[in-house]
Amino acid sequence: MAWTQPPARSTRITKPLARALRGFTMIEVMITVAIVAILVSIALPSYSSVMLKLNRGAAAQFMMDIANKEEQVTLDLRGFTTTIGSGGLGLTPASDVAANYTFAVALSGNDCLGSSLSGPAYVITATAIGKQESDGSLCLDSRNNRTPAAKWGN
Repeated sequence: MAWTQPPARSTRITKPLARALRGFTMIEVMITVAIVAILVSIALPSYSSVMLKLNRGAAAQFMMDIANKEEQVTLDLRGFTTTIGSGGLGLTPASDVAANYTFAVALSGNDCLGSSLSGPAYVITATAIGKQESDGSLCLDSRNNRTPAAKWGN
């Protein structure tokens, strides 16, 4: 038997391989963008809601820190103070908390439930600012009233 040369290989690219090398079609890209847009539109409100709750929790924790410090100061000075920072309680909110709430302490007026304060007492308010405004403000007083009650987790 005589030796025969194998058939020459074709340098032509077959159709399935040529199609794979072309890339994505415009329809495929548009479908992908649409799917991503739908996922973002579903996830963004959930993310915003979680961020509001986290910011509220941080503010509530800072208010509890203020209340604890007020009780300590009252033992030393025989009275409460309205000064949260230096010269008073010596507390400063973290920058992320301060970006979402302003804090104040009142020694007269009404408590969180609207009753008149009597005797030595304080009311701590955290007023929501910026993006947090939609969540509302918080109140904590020396009688351990917390309003709005639904926003204070147990």
